[in-house]
Amino acid sequence: MEAEPRRVLVYGDSLTFGAVPVERVIPTTRYPRDQRWTGVLGAQLGPGYEIVEEGLGGRTTDVDDPLDPVRLNGAAHLPTILASHIPLDLVVIMLGTNDFKWYFHREPEDIALGVGRLIDICASSDRIVGTLYPAPQVLLVAPPPLGDITNPWAARLFEGGLEKSRGYAQALRDLASFLGIRMVDAGEFFTTDGADGIHFTAENNLALGKAVAAAVREILPVREALPVP
Repeated sequence: MEAEPRRVLVYGDSLTFGAVPVERVIPTTRYPRDQRWTGVLGAQLGPGYEIVEEGLGGRTTDVDDPLDPVRLNGAAHLPTILASHIPLDLVVIMLGTNDFKWYFHREPEDIALGVGRLIDICASSDRIVGTLYPAPQVLLVAPPPLGDITNPWAARLFEGGLEKSRGYAQALRDLASFLGIRMVDAGEFFTTDGADGIHFTAENNLALGKAVAAAVREILPVREALPVP
């Protein structure tokens, strides 16, 4: 008898949504599922895993965006998302890029603290609804530093963000070490090569999907088949 697949929720922003980079940044389209890094992740892991995509453009870690305060605060929506997808074995969190916008006035350590809040929400999710399922494990993914943002308005929004993004992976690495959880630094595998300097090329998505799949296998081995009754 086949075992239940491992359920992995990927929680992120437009990088997880699969936004296709264009010089104007928006409007854009979405990569097909098999080209998004989450689709690559699922293909790499195989049938023993089920990937749940939760990517939303503009999503922050835990701060309200004045452009859309209802929809974009990642901490505000995470409890509902976790509850709606129970049971979960693992939550992969890749957020922080939108927190680099100048009007949040956030340093890498502030953004890492926001991710820490998301980890706390995951850890307490076994008490969100009345089920017997345990809280999922967490894997952090640090996006690579921003690239050359050529659109003048987008460059203004992310003013100072390039420098901050270069220090973000280390802040997340320190947080992960402190909490004893795994982290993948996407910047070790590729750079942000999209035309807008923010989003990923198809090749970037492929590299990220493979890197995260390797980490997921180590954290969450596939379940063994159940004995036939």
